[in-house]
Amino acid sequence: MTSSVSSVFETAKPASADYLTRLAASDAGRDYKGRMQDALGLRAGLTVLDAGCGPGTDLPALAEAVAPGGTVIGVDRDQEMLDAAAARTAAHPCVELRRADVHALPLDDAAVDRARTDRVLQWVDDPARALAEFHRVLRPGGRLVMGEPDWDTLAVDHPDPALSRAYTRHVTERVIRNPAIGRQLARLATDAGFRVPDVIPATQVFRDVRTADRVFGFERTTRRAVEAGHLTEDQAAEWLDHLAHGPFFASATLYVVVAEA
Repeated sequence: MTSSVSSVFETAKPASADYLTRLAASDAGRDYKGRMQDALGLRAGLTVLDAGCGPGTDLPALAEAVAPGGTVIGVDRDQEMLDAAAARTAAHPCVELRRADVHALPLDDAAVDRARTDRVLQWVDDPARALAEFHRVLRPGGRLVMGEPDWDTLAVDHPDPALSRAYTRHVTERVIRNPAIGRQLARLATDAGFRVPDVIPATQVFRDVRTADRVFGFERTTRRAVEAGHLTEDQAAEWLDHLAHGPFFASATLYVVVAEA
């Protein structure tokens, strides 16, 4: 790989909390997170669960939306994430943080009015079990809002479309645990006992390679694609060279799914 290509892409993987924080602050992140917040229909006094809250990027906005008198419960299995969330929400006493897995939420039945989960179900062992837990902890008539990508929709323009297809195939087969979760959410939620009144597509379009790379990590992922046999070394070099120097376009669709208990 030439130095001119290496200078375009991030080579070191960012820490998970840092990655999630900058994603939340990006234009694409603000867009779909705003749609999720609107869909929750929050008001003062409600109790809302953020399942897989990560470093707490969304907790302050939730806290402000249910004040006064409301409660926000952030759940994550990673203590470092919860420590970051605690620092971020120090000025919001209505926020409670609990260490637990979304497959076994530390909440009583019918304990919350609203729940959200954001880019979490793509990684979990059993999305259906997690949805059953969300249904259990929501009060009758409560609302769950989920945001998940469908990685088969990842489209990166390249003069050789076969390289783009090979790259996306690597992402869907080797990188993401549940790559098609975005399209599956409505069905899985229905199977868990929810009514699904709305599915909102949020297509993220990238015209700047550096901006896109901060989301997709092209160089790191391409290295893994070579190791997995999806691309040869020569194909990887051709792929990255065009991304770095040619006109750039990429897009991916995330689905915001509204489910009612």
